[in-house]
Amino acid sequence: MHQSCSTEKNESLGPYRKAEIRAATRADTEAVEQCAFETYSRYNDRFGKPAPHLVELASAIDCGNVTVLTLGETLIGYVVYYPRADHMHLENVGVLPRFNGRGYGRRLIEHVEQAAIRDGLDAVELYTNEKMVENIAMYPKLGYTEVDRRIDNGYSRVFFRKTLNRGAENTQRG
Repeated sequence: MHQSCSTEKNESLGPYRKAEIRAATRADTEAVEQCAFETYSRYNDRFGKPAPHLVELASAIDCGNVTVLTLGETLIGYVVYYPRADHMHLENVGVLPRFNGRGYGRRLIEHVEQAAIRDGLDAVELYTNEKMVENIAMYPKLGYTEVDRRIDNGYSRVFFRKTLNRGAENTQRG
């Protein structure tokens, strides 16, 4: 059994507490796997084992495709993403359930958007299972537009895309 990655004592300070985003290392593998398990287990009764359970996280970490969010020594969230030809693909994002609703998932998604801009990409694309209705309601609030619904790798998925305003980002930096 994995050791829990949810041992943070003072959780009530919310997203303004000094959470840090950094690249995942091989040493984070077990905590990321546990975080994924805790994040997605709530969906098992809807459609069995969700696709994020099937992602080979150790390989994704080795490829540099995983970023983690920590509070002190506690890993509370992660995101898997990588560039494709014309966009950044957000494969998987998870936050420990006890930290939901505090802006941490949004912060991880914004990190992916910034990475896309740094890489010269104009969009972020992602998908979610059609039975994850919470996600389908949330992504448009973050500026994502539904672009497709189809069966993909045996799952009924809803696809989203967000076009990024690189010009505004460059203006803010300069």
